[in-house]
Amino acid sequence: IAFTPILWGLSKQIDVLPWIGHVDHALVWVAIISALGGTILLAVVGIKLPGIEYDIQKEEAAYRKELVMGEDSPIRAAPPTIGQLYDRVRGIHYRSYFNYLYFNVAKWSYFQGMVIVPYLALAPTIVTGAITLGFVQQITRAFGRVESSLQYLVKSWSTIVEFISVWKRLKEFEEKLKKNNPETILDKST
Repeated sequence: IAFTPILWGLSKQIDVLPWIGHVDHALVWVAIISALGGTILLAVVGIKLPGIEYDIQKEEAAYRKELVMGEDSPIRAAPPTIGQLYDRVRGIHYRSYFNYLYFNVAKWSYFQGMVIVPYLALAPTIVTGAITLGFVQQITRAFGRVESSLQYLVKSWSTIVEFISVWKRLKEFEEKLKKNNPETILDKST
């Protein structure tokens, strides 16, 4: 964000964008729109990840519970039961790997594609010879810093997925508590 005023000043001379036309301080708007567009695109691509992470936590908890119960009772944790639970844990992890694979392909493709965006935005100005190579380098560095700071959600998506899945688990736990003990109302202020 600290580089936004620098980019704002540098982009005074850049007022023409390809396919759009005249835009004042065009590069600042390109950085904002490209970061917002990338965030939305990757949120759509990664929309399943919180649910999958939630399923992983749920399946692993069921597996651990059965193992703990098996310590106290030989009837529990029978090999067929443990095998089924393990297969479900393994299956959800494979599903997670696949979904993270295509999410990461989309994320890193987006990051690599963003390298050429300032050059595309500068194309009309470069072609007319209105700016020097040194000025182009200053602009692309400032653009990269501004655009990178606006990609916070994209870079933090794995953490966001963890938080959403934990929130879903806690919400489910709270609903089960209310269902099993309806006269107890949980105080939300604590």
